[in-house]
Amino acid sequence: MHMSLKVLIRLAAPALLGLIFSCEREPVFIGTLTPEDTLDPGDTLPGPGGHPCDPDTVYFAQQILPILMSNCAMSGCHDKTSHEEDVILDSYASVRNTGGIKLNDPKDSKLYKVLLITDPNDRMPPPPMAALPAAQADLILKWIQQGAQNLTCDGGCDTAQVAYAASVWPILDLHCKGCHSGTAPSGGIALSNYSEVKASADNGSLWGSISHLSGYVAMPYPEGSAKLSECKLRTIRLWIDAGAPNN
Repeated sequence: MHMSLKVLIRLAAPALLGLIFSCEREPVFIGTLTPEDTLDPGDTLPGPGGHPCDPDTVYFAQQILPILMSNCAMSGCHDKTSHEEDVILDSYASVRNTGGIKLNDPKDSKLYKVLLITDPNDRMPPPPMAALPAAQADLILKWIQQGAQNLTCDGGCDTAQVAYAASVWPILDLHCKGCHSGTAPSGGIALSNYSEVKASADNGSLWGSISHLSGYVAMPYPEGSAKLSECKLRTIRLWIDAGAPNN
């Protein structure tokens, strides 16, 4: 006895739907290596008329990459040479291609999930490095939620009033603390609180490293990384020249 065409379609429909949905995949990264400038048409960069960074937008080069370079993209972990588990986190393209980014489910992105693991044998960054601060993990999640884009902007440079808490510490927290904290800070130099930063400023090692002076290990790490921006260097220099106060 032959089944009708309608019955065959009815029986086959669930299998067809299952096949369709099983083939769903995360969109393939087709981004650009060059950051997309968010300046308004006709604006100049830098200078008057430039479009300032939007506090509600996450910018990869300015906010996300420094976190990854300081905490992940180092020798033995996720730089180009070591590429642990085939993950490289030293550029926008490599982060998008190997970081397990899931735009359709940001919280399930590997780059974010490994930051939340409490087991010291599995979490990233691994011991003896300190766990990533919650604020930085949240920033990475927000970046993914906003589409994991490669955006840039005109942040400006205001050094009229330089203070440790508002001006200097945010720079060190973003670019340096990852390597220089925990039970075994890189080079034996800890920069996880004011007293430690003050000691490094007083003995000249902080300025020598970040300004790439001869005789000092150039920072930020890894070797070959670009220096901090002129604005950030000037901010720290002004603070040191003022006596490195805890203000």
